[in-house]
Amino acid sequence: MPLLRVEGVAKSFGNFRAVDKLSLDIRAGEFFALLGPSGCGKTTLLRMLAGFETPDEGRILLGGSDIAQVLPHERPVNMMFQNYALFPHLSVRDNIAFGLKRAGMARGDIAARVAEMVALVKLEGMEKRKPDQLSGGQRQRVALARSLARRPQVLLLDEPLAALDKKLRESTQGELMELQRRLGMTFIIVTHDQEEAMTMAGRIGVMDAGRLVQVATPRNLYEAPASRWIAEFVGDINLFNGEVTSRENGRLTVATADAGRLAVSELWPPVTRQVVAVAIRPEKVKLSRRAPATDGGASQAINRLDGVVTDVNYLGGVTSYRVKLETGAVVRASMANTARLDVDAYLAGQRVVAWFTADDCLVLEQ
Repeated sequence: MPLLRVEGVAKSFGNFRAVDKLSLDIRAGEFFALLGPSGCGKTTLLRMLAGFETPDEGRILLGGSDIAQVLPHERPVNMMFQNYALFPHLSVRDNIAFGLKRAGMARGDIAARVAEMVALVKLEGMEKRKPDQLSGGQRQRVALARSLARRPQVLLLDEPLAALDKKLRESTQGELMELQRRLGMTFIIVTHDQEEAMTMAGRIGVMDAGRLVQVATPRNLYEAPASRWIAEFVGDINLFNGEVTSRENGRLTVATADAGRLAVSELWPPVTRQVVAVAIRPEKVKLSRRAPATDGGASQAINRLDGVVTDVNYLGGVTSYRVKLETGAVVRASMANTARLDVDAYLAGQRVVAWFTADDCLVLEQ
């Protein structure tokens, strides 16, 4: 039995269907992420879990009990808002204690719990400061401590790191993950940042148009997307439309207009349609100045595409290339910068062979 079960939940605002009969199970102690484009319904779903919106239909079960009609302050769920929603006239200590006072906790217990939360988020010595005397990262920690103070069964986080700069966001991601592991609490985070979701969450639910289109681990979501839409939404990808012309020894041959005939390893479940798309992630496309060695077996069949480098983007750890094929199509490749100098780099205008094995490809039917 999952800790949290969403059963056929729907929510409309006028004629707009924000969440469309969505079902989802979340386990106790799980760090779960809701990912999707703006307007897909992920924040509306989070607000229904928090109690700020009431479903038009369906049930929300927490520990087996339906909480869909329970008021926000009466359910063992807390929400940390994107803008933190701190009281500007209250100190760090009083912001953290606010919910505990509303719950009628004894003064001595409040002091002990606030001290525990301050230590948990590493804000010792800042208890008397007001929010405008804190940095963005410190305000974020105050909001987190306030959300955790009542020890909810589920903590909901709505874009909690959006206001932080890149370095601080990365360090805070690690702190949140460590905090969640230490507390053993269930965290559900809403984000539009794919890297953030894949870094922090054990499982990710991708939403589109109010529906949950795939729930998977970060690796499975990236390496085995359930549809063409998910493949294009999560990360960068090269797609070649074509038709399956043969199937032999676990390998498909797909005839494409842009890349000629491509060899693709057939994974489970087997391909049933004739018209498909061959997908290859940029980091799986290798570049060389001459064609690679001959094939090393059925699954290692090599696809070779001749072209000219048109764009080179040095990004520190990797260099991103765009290669224009003879058909006019463009292939993106991403290669790790393993050498300090650019002895292995390619230049714009240089002729290259872009190649990848049959195992590097994925066939998408949708």
